[in-house]
Amino acid sequence: MTARTASTSRISLPPTESKPRARLNRYALLSWLTPLVLISLWEALARGGVIPPIVLPAPSTVLVTAKGLLATGELQVHLLASLQRAVVGFAIGSCTGLTLGMLVGFSRLADALLDRTLQTIRAVPFLAIIPLVIVWFGIGEASKIFLIALGCAFPMYLNTALGIRQVDPKLVEMARVMGLRGVRLVAYTIFPGALPSILNGVRLALTTAWLALVVGEAFGASAGIGFLATNAREFLQTDIMVLVIALYALIGLATDLLARALERKLLAWHPNYAQPRS
Repeated sequence: MTARTASTSRISLPPTESKPRARLNRYALLSWLTPLVLISLWEALARGGVIPPIVLPAPSTVLVTAKGLLATGELQVHLLASLQRAVVGFAIGSCTGLTLGMLVGFSRLADALLDRTLQTIRAVPFLAIIPLVIVWFGIGEASKIFLIALGCAFPMYLNTALGIRQVDPKLVEMARVMGLRGVRLVAYTIFPGALPSILNGVRLALTTAWLALVVGEAFGASAGIGFLATNAREFLQTDIMVLVIALYALIGLATDLLARALERKLLAWHPNYAQPRS
């Protein structure tokens, strides 16, 4: 009787580690439900004539257009041009923002000298500085990369400075008691404590990179998905315009997923980012 009871209790115990994993998988599937429902509704309304094709073509029509552009190689050329601009601008801007954020985060003197000026520049909209950027760099690649770098620098700057300042002082004091000083204190205590905020800055900078790219490719571009959209607007090719919007959305989603994967990898030690074991 005792053995049967023990066996039953062993069988009835829930798998405590597999339940969170199953719940996460279920939520991941649910996160795709709303987009799929909206796309299906859009397709039905467009096919039923409720939405005129000149206003908003059906998703299937946009897919056919994408297939045609892929077959000719035109879409790949424009995508590559836009990705190159985004990558170079993001690299320059994020490195600049990270450096400025660390200076301001660690030094009150740097904060007094730099922060007010940087906040003022941050408040200026992209569209307001385009004429000046054209005067400085012309309408070539440099102006587009400058706009992307400028847009990416500020999210990195703000989140880096904020992350460093929000590190728990008690944690820093404990590290000093344990003998950590200088570079070791920064590497083993302050930087890991600021890392969640810095990685959030990376995600925001990636989003801003694509926003700045849209603005940059709106003038003087000879290639890029923004150039593709400008040409489509001239000839009222709504399907290509919708395709470009979809590409921006998909690329933005893909880069955000990569940033979140980087968060999970670099912050595996952090309780708020730890994944349940399978």
